[in-house]
Amino acid sequence: MEFRGVVPMDAPDPSDASEERLRSIDFPVMQLAPQPALTRMPMTGFAETTGPGGRTQQSVVFSYTLWRYPEDHSDPRNELELDAATRRAIDEEPPWGRPAWLIEQAQLFRYPTVWEAVSTTWHADPSAPDASPESQLVHHMNHVLRNRFREELGLPAGPAEDRSWQVRESGVVPGTVRVDGRDVDGITVDTDPFVIGTGFRVDRQVVCTVVLARDDLPFIDVALETFR
Repeated sequence: MEFRGVVPMDAPDPSDASEERLRSIDFPVMQLAPQPALTRMPMTGFAETTGPGGRTQQSVVFSYTLWRYPEDHSDPRNELELDAATRRAIDEEPPWGRPAWLIEQAQLFRYPTVWEAVSTTWHADPSAPDASPESQLVHHMNHVLRNRFREELGLPAGPAEDRSWQVRESGVVPGTVRVDGRDVDGITVDTDPFVIGTGFRVDRQVVCTVVLARDDLPFIDVALETFR
């Protein structure tokens, strides 16, 4: 348990429960193919929507730590430029101590994150308007832009009426996606100055989308595989 922001030394590692939940998912989940420049973050993102008839939508989202110099993770060139307050928060040990898993996870804040890069979404009704690959990809791209590129977009801290920055379905074109070692038909959006997106239908009820910052593309092999 946590009291007043203090995590007890015997607190369980939440990534264990996250991994257990991930392995209980009952539909195919996609991930970026394992590669030297990426390490999957220990906490997986989950979202679920329910209605009177039960579950209507469920998503699994993976983020990654990016290693620009993957041959040596300790290379200081891998690290972000952090202010002094952030470095203290990572490094300083509080008087009450921290569990080993918390110390380890705090170190990840030193490095760039490929945030919510891969989303796999199941819909109970694949004919729903928001269940199409096009809709899912545009939503995913705008979500990443809104949360990771606010300053670059000039967005205010609160809600913004101006939506001219948003990606639109009119920008979606056919594309090819590398999945489990083979090329499959998919879609892509290459109209935004900050991110690029791709996606495909995994099966009748499942769609996978990938959104990556353009600055990260030189380091990443955009190939997917089924999580097992």
